Amino acid sequence: MTLYLARGAVIKATQDSSNWPLIAPLPSYGRGRERPGGRYISFIHGDGLSDVVITGENGTIDGQGDVWWSMWRQRTLKFTRPNLVEIVNSRSIIISNVIFKNSPFWNIHPVYCSDVVIQFVTILAPRDSPNTDGIDPDSSSNVCIEDSFISTGDDLVAVKSGWDEYGIAYGRPSSGITIRRVTGSSPFAGIAVGSETSGGVENVLAENINLSNMGVGIHVKTNIGRGGFIRNITFSDVYVENVRTGIKIAGDVGDHPDDKFNPNALPVVKGITLKSVWGEKVQQPGSIQGLKNSPFTGICLSNINLHGVSGPRSTPWKCSDVSGAALEVSPWPCSELTATHQAATCSDHI
Repeated sequence: MTLYLARGAVIKATQDSSNWPLIAPLPSYGRGRERPGGRYISFIHGDGLSDVVITGENGTIDGQGDVWWSMWRQRTLKFTRPNLVEIVNSRSIIISNVIFKNSPFWNIHPVYCSDVVIQFVTILAPRDSPNTDGIDPDSSSNVCIEDSFISTGDDLVAVKSGWDEYGIAYGRPSSGITIRRVTGSSPFAGIAVGSETSGGVENVLAENINLSNMGVGIHVKTNIGRGGFIRNITFSDVYVENVRTGIKIAGDVGDHPDDKFNPNALPVVKGITLKSVWGEKVQQPGSIQGLKNSPFTGICLSNINLHGVSGPRSTPWKCSDVSGAALEVSPWPCSELTATHQAATCSDHI
């Protein structure tokens, strides 16, 4: 089927939370993402679909999320807020030429899906709107996100695959994800992997990305208890302007669903390539901090210029528990990446 929004068409979500049915949590999350138990169904929700198109002439899907943001701020939410669009267990999905605005929670969430194309979309939410991620491919494969503008209150694109012990048990990775020609701004990350990566994330390419007024340009994030892996991730031709941190790869980000997570379930992060990244007005160029008992390896940086803000010297790179190589990186990164004997692991990439 095709949902077609003609020019000027607007679909508005009700603001009365009693009109939103509750549905079961996703098995790879074990509970609602922000509250225990079930969650409110997404405004546009699909399960077990194939060959479905959401498109039009830039009509609008408006989540009218401000009542939900207020409940979150006042801590009066009983269950996890609804996404604007969630497609579950589906294949061959196209979402294009639609404006998504004011989502109560995440905007577009394909989960347990394959063969998904999201292109020519505009996603808008106020900078201070909580958790209004743009597009979050989750335990999904063969996903293409391209030619879109996203300006929200959280990560513009975040690749995920389940949460701690529930994601480990479900065991469905995200793989074969291409993100290209995406422009936007956010107080959080431009292109992110994580932090929920317990099913694993691999084979991701993000290229031709243009970001301004950001918290973090590129953010790869995970935590103890997540387990899983993050491997073969490439970021290329990224421009960032007016950003707090240019590049961040971290092993200490994100909360846990409950106290049943296994603190010894350590993520494996290897083979992350960043090339041709240019930044202006960057407060801190980068921070790469692995885990003591699971160091991040094969972190390969090349042709990276992250120019600081005027005035006193900007903060240097911060690194720990990481190995890899750096070539033509300014400001010069940490010694862990510049030791020549490490370069072999990166020679294929840079």
